[in-house]
Amino acid sequence: MENLADDATAMGDDDGGEAERYEAEEAEADLLRDRLRLAVIKVATAEGRKAGMEVADPVVACVADLAFKSAEQLAKDVELFAQHASRKSIKMEDAILTAHRNEHLMDMLRTFSQKLKGKQPASERKRKKSSKKDERVVDIEDDRM
Repeated sequence: MENLADDATAMGDDDGGEAERYEAEEAEADLLRDRLRLAVIKVATAEGRKAGMEVADPVVACVADLAFKSAEQLAKDVELFAQHASRKSIKMEDAILTAHRNEHLMDMLRTFSQKLKGKQPASERKRKKSSKKDERVVDIEDDRM
C-alpha cells in the first residue's frame, strides 16, 4: 500500500510541475502578445497620422492578433524545418524556407541574410577545413609555376 501511495504522490508532483510549466509558458505568451499589441498600436497610430487618418481600436486589435498568430505559426514552421534537418538549432536557411510561398519575401530574406554574412568579421565565419587532397592540388599547382 505504501508503494501505491508513493507512486500517487510522485505522479501528483510530476503533474504539478507540468502545470506550473504550462502556466509559465502561458504567462510568457501573454506578455509577448501584449508587447506586440503595444508595438502595433504605435505603428498604426504613427502611420495613421502620416496619412491624416485615425485607425479604429478594433482594427488595431485585429491586426495585432493576426501578427501574433502569424508569428506563432512561423515559429512552429521554423522549428519543424530545423527538426527535419536533424538539428536542434534554427538557422537562417530555415527562416528563408518558411517563406517559400512568397517569392518576394524569400528574396528579401536572402538579401538580408547575405548582408548579415557580409557584416560578420572573417574570424566569426565558419570555414571549411581543407582536406589533404586539396593541399596536394595546391602544392602541385605551385610547383608548375
